[in-house]
Amino acid sequence: MTTVPRLIQGRPLAVRTDGLIKQFRDKVALSGFSLTVPEGAFFVLVGPNGSGKTTAFRVMLGLCQQDAGSITVFGRDPDEGAAVRANIGFVPERHTDLFEWMTVRQMLDHHAAYHPAWDDPYAEQLIAEFALRMNTKIQKLSKGEARRVQLVMALAHRPALLLLDEPTDGLDPLARDRMFGLLADHIADNPTTVIVATHLVYEMDRLADHLGVMRDGRVIAQVTRDDLARHLRRYTVEVPDGWRSTATLGSSLLRRNDSQREFQWTVWGDERAVLRKLSMSGAFVRDIAPLTFQDAALALLSMYE
Repeated sequence: MTTVPRLIQGRPLAVRTDGLIKQFRDKVALSGFSLTVPEGAFFVLVGPNGSGKTTAFRVMLGLCQQDAGSITVFGRDPDEGAAVRANIGFVPERHTDLFEWMTVRQMLDHHAAYHPAWDDPYAEQLIAEFALRMNTKIQKLSKGEARRVQLVMALAHRPALLLLDEPTDGLDPLARDRMFGLLADHIADNPTTVIVATHLVYEMDRLADHLGVMRDGRVIAQVTRDDLARHLRRYTVEVPDGWRSTATLGSSLLRRNDSQREFQWTVWGDERAVLRKLSMSGAFVRDIAPLTFQDAALALLSMYE
Protein backbone atom coordinates (compact mmCIF):
# COMPACT_ATOMS: atom_id res chain seq x y z
CA MET A 1 0.00 0.00 0.00
CA THR A 2 1.24 3.51 -0.77
CA THR A 3 1.74 6.06 1.97
CA VAL A 4 0.67 9.70 2.01
CA PRO A 5 3.51 11.87 0.60
CA ARG A 6 5.24 14.41 2.82
CA LEU A 7 7.01 16.31 0.04
CA ILE A 8 6.09 17.47 -3.44
CA GLN A 9 8.78 16.56 -5.93
CA GLY A 10 9.84 17.38 -9.46
CA ARG A 11 8.69 20.98 -9.98
CA PRO A 12 10.31 24.42 -9.61
CA LEU A 13 9.59 25.60 -6.08
CA ALA A 14 8.46 29.00 -4.87
CA VAL A 15 9.09 28.07 -1.23
CA ARG A 16 11.29 25.31 0.11
CA THR A 17 12.00 24.68 3.76
CA ASP A 18 14.05 21.85 5.20
CA GLY A 19 13.84 20.89 8.85
CA LEU A 20 13.02 24.31 10.29
CA ILE A 21 13.15 24.50 14.07
CA LYS A 22 11.94 27.50 16.04
CA GLN A 23 11.51 27.73 19.80
CA PHE A 24 10.15 30.60 21.88
CA ARG A 25 11.35 30.12 25.47
CA ASP A 26 9.67 26.86 26.53
CA LYS A 27 7.38 26.56 23.48
CA VAL A 28 8.48 24.76 20.31
CA ALA A 29 6.67 26.41 17.38
CA LEU A 30 8.39 24.55 14.52
CA SER A 31 9.91 21.10 15.00
CA GLY A 32 11.37 19.96 11.69
CA PHE A 33 9.09 21.94 9.39
CA SER A 34 9.73 20.83 5.78
CA LEU A 35 7.54 22.33 3.06
CA THR A 36 7.72 22.32 -0.74
CA VAL A 37 5.40 24.72 -2.55
CA PRO A 38 5.57 24.63 -6.37
CA GLU A 39 5.60 27.85 -8.34
CA GLY A 40 2.08 28.82 -9.37
CA ALA A 41 0.39 26.63 -6.74
CA PHE A 42 -2.64 27.62 -4.70
CA PHE A 43 -1.50 25.83 -1.58
CA VAL A 44 -3.82 25.41 1.41
CA LEU A 45 -2.05 24.80 4.72
CA VAL A 46 -4.22 23.40 7.50
CA GLY A 47 -3.58 22.41 11.08
CA PRO A 48 -4.91 22.77 14.62
CA ASN A 49 -4.42 25.99 16.56
CA GLY A 50 -0.83 26.23 17.71
CA SER A 51 0.53 23.91 15.02
CA GLY A 52 2.98 26.57 13.79
CA LYS A 53 1.37 28.00 10.64
CA THR A 54 1.77 31.66 11.64
CA THR A 55 5.38 31.15 12.76
CA ALA A 56 6.16 29.48 9.43
CA PHE A 57 4.81 32.54 7.59
CA ARG A 58 6.92 34.87 9.70
CA VAL A 59 10.05 32.86 8.88
CA MET A 60 9.20 33.02 5.16
CA LEU A 61 8.92 36.80 5.47
CA GLY A 62 12.24 37.12 7.27
CA LEU A 63 10.45 38.59 10.30
CA CYS A 64 11.47 35.65 12.47
CA GLN A 65 14.79 33.77 12.38
CA GLN A 66 14.71 29.98 12.62
CA ASP A 67 16.96 28.27 15.16
CA ALA A 68 17.90 25.51 12.71
CA GLY A 69 17.09 24.32 9.21
CA SER A 70 17.04 26.13 5.88
CA ILE A 71 14.55 28.08 3.77
CA THR A 72 14.46 29.70 0.35
CA VAL A 73 11.77 31.86 -1.28
CA PHE A 74 12.21 31.81 -5.06
CA GLY A 75 15.77 30.65 -4.39
CA ARG A 76 16.60 33.51 -1.99
CA ASP A 77 17.15 33.52 1.74
CA PRO A 78 14.49 35.56 3.62
CA ASP A 79 17.38 37.02 5.64
CA GLU A 80 17.89 39.33 2.66
CA GLY A 81 14.97 41.22 4.17
CA ALA A 82 13.24 43.91 2.16
CA ALA A 83 14.51 42.54 -1.16
CA VAL A 84 12.58 39.32 -0.54
CA ARG A 85 9.56 40.87 1.19
CA ALA A 86 9.05 43.25 -1.76
CA ASN A 87 7.97 40.22 -3.76
CA ILE A 88 5.54 38.93 -1.12
CA GLY A 89 2.00 40.01 -0.27
CA PHE A 90 1.00 39.20 3.30
CA VAL A 91 -2.30 39.18 5.15
CA PRO A 92 -1.55 38.49 8.83
CA GLU A 93 -3.84 36.54 11.13
CA ARG A 94 -4.58 39.63 13.23
CA HIS A 95 -6.56 42.45 11.67
CA THR A 96 -5.02 44.81 14.26
CA ASP A 97 -1.54 44.77 12.66
CA LEU A 98 -2.06 48.25 11.21
CA PHE A 99 -1.14 51.77 12.34
CA GLU A 100 -4.42 52.71 13.99
CA TRP A 101 -3.72 56.48 14.10
CA MET A 102 -3.50 56.67 10.30
CA THR A 103 -6.37 57.03 7.88
CA VAL A 104 -6.89 54.27 5.34
CA ARG A 105 -5.34 56.48 2.65
CA GLN A 106 -2.29 57.21 4.79
CA MET A 107 -1.90 53.54 5.62
CA LEU A 108 -1.95 52.54 1.97
CA ASP A 109 0.41 55.35 0.95
CA HIS A 110 2.80 54.38 3.73
CA HIS A 111 2.76 50.74 2.62
CA ALA A 112 3.17 51.64 -1.06
CA ALA A 113 6.37 53.57 -0.27
CA TYR A 114 8.06 50.28 0.66
CA HIS A 115 6.97 48.52 -2.54
CA PRO A 116 8.48 49.96 -5.75
CA ALA A 117 6.16 47.76 -7.84
CA TRP A 118 3.01 49.27 -6.26
CA ASP A 119 0.41 49.66 -9.03
CA ASP A 120 -1.66 52.79 -8.31
CA PRO A 121 -4.44 52.10 -10.87
CA TYR A 122 -4.77 48.53 -9.61
CA ALA A 123 -4.82 49.74 -6.00
CA GLU A 124 -7.64 52.16 -6.84
CA GLN A 125 -9.55 49.34 -8.51
CA LEU A 126 -9.22 47.19 -5.38
CA ILE A 127 -10.18 50.14 -3.16
CA ALA A 128 -13.38 50.60 -5.18
CA GLU A 129 -14.19 46.88 -5.20
CA PHE A 130 -13.81 46.67 -1.42
CA ALA A 131 -15.62 49.99 -0.89
CA LEU A 132 -12.92 51.28 1.49
CA ARG A 133 -13.57 54.51 3.41
CA MET A 134 -10.31 56.25 2.63
CA ASN A 135 -10.56 59.15 5.08
CA THR A 136 -11.51 56.98 8.04
CA LYS A 137 -8.91 56.29 10.71
CA ILE A 138 -7.84 52.66 11.05
CA GLN A 139 -8.94 52.61 14.69
CA LYS A 140 -12.50 53.38 13.60
CA LEU A 141 -12.72 50.48 11.16
CA SER A 142 -14.64 47.30 11.80
CA LYS A 143 -12.73 44.00 11.78
CA GLY A 144 -13.97 43.29 8.27
CA GLU A 145 -13.00 46.73 6.97
CA ALA A 146 -9.50 46.39 8.41
CA ARG A 147 -9.19 43.00 6.75
CA ARG A 148 -10.14 44.52 3.39
CA VAL A 149 -7.39 47.16 3.83
CA GLN A 150 -4.90 44.36 4.46
CA LEU A 151 -6.02 42.58 1.30
CA VAL A 152 -5.39 45.70 -0.79
CA MET A 153 -1.96 46.04 0.82
CA ALA A 154 -1.19 42.42 -0.07
CA LEU A 155 -2.35 42.53 -3.70
CA ALA A 156 -1.65 46.01 -5.10
CA HIS A 157 2.06 45.50 -5.81
CA ARG A 158 1.24 42.29 -7.74
CA PRO A 159 3.63 40.07 -5.75
CA ALA A 160 4.84 36.70 -6.98
CA LEU A 161 3.97 35.12 -3.59
CA LEU A 162 0.88 35.66 -1.44
CA LEU A 163 0.86 34.53 2.19
CA LEU A 164 -2.67 34.67 3.54
CA ASP A 165 -3.26 33.82 7.21
CA GLU A 166 -7.00 33.28 7.83
CA PRO A 167 -7.78 35.87 5.12
CA THR A 168 -11.58 35.70 5.40
CA ASP A 169 -11.65 36.26 9.16
CA GLY A 170 -13.99 39.18 9.86
CA LEU A 171 -15.43 39.37 6.34
CA ASP A 172 -19.19 39.14 5.83
CA PRO A 173 -20.48 36.68 3.19
CA LEU A 174 -20.66 39.34 0.46
CA ALA A 175 -17.12 40.56 1.15
CA ARG A 176 -15.86 36.96 1.20
CA ASP A 177 -17.41 36.30 -2.19
CA ARG A 178 -15.91 39.52 -3.54
CA MET A 179 -12.50 38.61 -2.15
CA PHE A 180 -12.50 35.20 -3.86
CA GLY A 181 -13.57 36.78 -7.14
CA LEU A 182 -10.76 39.34 -6.94
CA LEU A 183 -8.26 36.67 -5.92
CA ALA A 184 -9.25 34.46 -8.87
CA ASP A 185 -8.89 37.43 -11.24
CA HIS A 186 -5.55 38.36 -9.68
CA ILE A 187 -4.15 34.84 -10.15
CA ALA A 188 -5.42 34.73 -13.74
CA ASP A 189 -3.71 38.03 -14.59
CA ASN A 190 -0.48 37.65 -12.61
CA PRO A 191 1.95 34.73 -12.17
CA THR A 192 1.29 34.11 -8.47
CA THR A 193 1.94 31.42 -5.89
CA VAL A 194 -0.55 31.47 -3.01
CA ILE A 195 -0.19 29.87 0.42
CA VAL A 196 -3.31 30.12 2.58
CA ALA A 197 -3.44 29.07 6.22
CA THR A 198 -7.06 28.51 7.18
CA HIS A 199 -9.48 26.52 9.29
CA LEU A 200 -12.24 27.08 6.72
CA VAL A 201 -10.95 24.65 4.11
CA TYR A 202 -14.26 24.46 2.28
CA GLU A 203 -13.94 28.14 1.31
CA MET A 204 -10.79 27.38 -0.67
CA ASP A 205 -12.31 24.52 -2.66
CA ARG A 206 -12.78 26.47 -5.87
CA LEU A 207 -9.17 27.67 -6.07
CA ALA A 208 -6.99 25.17 -4.20
CA ASP A 209 -4.79 22.73 -6.09
CA HIS A 210 -2.41 21.67 -3.28
CA LEU A 211 -2.94 20.69 0.35
CA GLY A 212 -0.46 20.66 3.21
CA VAL A 213 -1.29 19.36 6.70
CA MET A 214 0.52 20.42 9.88
CA ARG A 215 0.69 18.99 13.36
CA ASP A 216 2.97 19.94 16.25
CA GLY A 217 5.21 22.22 14.23
CA ARG A 218 5.84 19.93 11.27
CA VAL A 219 4.22 18.99 7.99
CA ILE A 220 2.75 15.48 8.02
CA ALA A 221 1.35 15.48 4.46
CA GLN A 222 1.70 17.41 1.20
CA VAL A 223 -0.43 16.36 -1.76
CA THR A 224 -1.73 17.71 -5.02
CA ARG A 225 -5.44 17.84 -5.66
CA ASP A 226 -4.98 15.32 -8.45
CA ASP A 227 -3.34 12.89 -6.03
CA LEU A 228 -6.22 13.33 -3.60
CA ALA A 229 -8.65 12.45 -6.39
CA ARG A 230 -6.61 9.39 -7.38
CA HIS A 231 -5.69 7.94 -4.01
CA LEU A 232 -8.12 8.98 -1.28
CA ARG A 233 -11.44 7.17 -0.91
CA ARG A 234 -14.09 6.47 1.71
CA TYR A 235 -15.03 2.79 1.75
CA THR A 236 -18.28 1.57 3.30
CA VAL A 237 -17.60 -2.01 4.31
CA GLU A 238 -19.55 -4.94 5.79
CA VAL A 239 -17.63 -7.64 7.63
CA PRO A 240 -18.55 -11.14 8.84
CA ASP A 241 -18.96 -12.13 12.47
CA GLY A 242 -15.64 -12.36 14.25
CA TRP A 243 -13.86 -10.04 11.81
CA ARG A 244 -11.81 -7.77 14.03
CA SER A 245 -8.78 -6.37 12.31
CA THR A 246 -7.98 -3.65 9.77
CA ALA A 247 -4.29 -4.52 9.96
CA THR A 248 -4.39 -5.52 6.31
CA LEU A 249 -4.68 -1.79 5.43
CA GLY A 250 -1.67 -0.81 7.51
CA SER A 251 -0.78 2.88 7.65
CA SER A 252 -3.03 3.58 4.65
CA LEU A 253 -6.09 3.62 6.93
CA LEU A 254 -6.48 7.29 7.85
CA ARG A 255 -9.87 7.47 9.51
CA ARG A 256 -12.55 5.05 10.67
CA ASN A 257 -16.17 5.21 11.73
CA ASP A 258 -17.32 1.81 12.97
CA SER A 259 -20.87 0.76 13.78
CA GLN A 260 -21.40 -2.90 14.60
CA ARG A 261 -20.73 -4.78 11.35
CA GLU A 262 -20.81 -1.83 8.95
CA PHE A 263 -17.69 0.30 8.88
CA GLN A 264 -16.64 3.47 7.07
CA TRP A 265 -12.94 3.71 6.41
CA THR A 266 -11.00 6.50 4.74
CA VAL A 267 -8.03 4.92 3.01
CA TRP A 268 -5.08 6.26 1.01
CA GLY A 269 -4.02 3.98 -1.82
CA ASP A 270 -4.76 2.53 -5.22
CA GLU A 271 -8.45 1.64 -5.28
CA ARG A 272 -7.93 -1.74 -6.92
CA ALA A 273 -5.23 -2.69 -4.41
CA VAL A 274 -7.43 -1.64 -1.48
CA LEU A 275 -10.39 -3.63 -2.84
CA ARG A 276 -8.20 -6.69 -3.33
CA LYS A 277 -6.86 -6.57 0.22
CA LEU A 278 -10.32 -6.06 1.73
CA SER A 279 -11.81 -8.86 -0.33
CA MET A 280 -9.00 -11.25 0.63
CA SER A 281 -9.61 -10.41 4.30
CA GLY A 282 -13.29 -11.39 4.01
CA ALA A 283 -14.77 -7.89 4.02
CA PHE A 284 -17.47 -6.84 1.55
CA VAL A 285 -17.17 -3.32 0.10
CA ARG A 286 -20.66 -1.87 -0.29
CA ASP A 287 -19.73 1.62 -1.47
CA ILE A 288 -16.71 3.69 -2.54
CA ALA A 289 -16.82 7.50 -2.58
CA PRO A 290 -14.30 10.28 -3.22
CA LEU A 291 -13.82 12.94 -0.55
CA THR A 292 -14.45 16.65 -0.73
CA PHE A 293 -11.42 18.88 -0.26
CA GLN A 294 -12.60 19.66 3.28
CA ASP A 295 -13.11 16.00 4.19
CA ALA A 296 -9.73 15.12 2.69
CA ALA A 297 -8.07 17.69 4.96
CA LEU A 298 -9.87 16.27 8.00
CA ALA A 299 -8.87 12.73 7.09
CA LEU A 300 -5.20 13.67 6.73
CA LEU A 301 -5.32 15.61 10.00
CA SER A 302 -6.55 12.40 11.66
CA MET A 303 -3.52 10.34 10.64
CA TYR A 304 -1.72 10.62 13.98
CA GLU A 305 -4.64 10.90 16.38
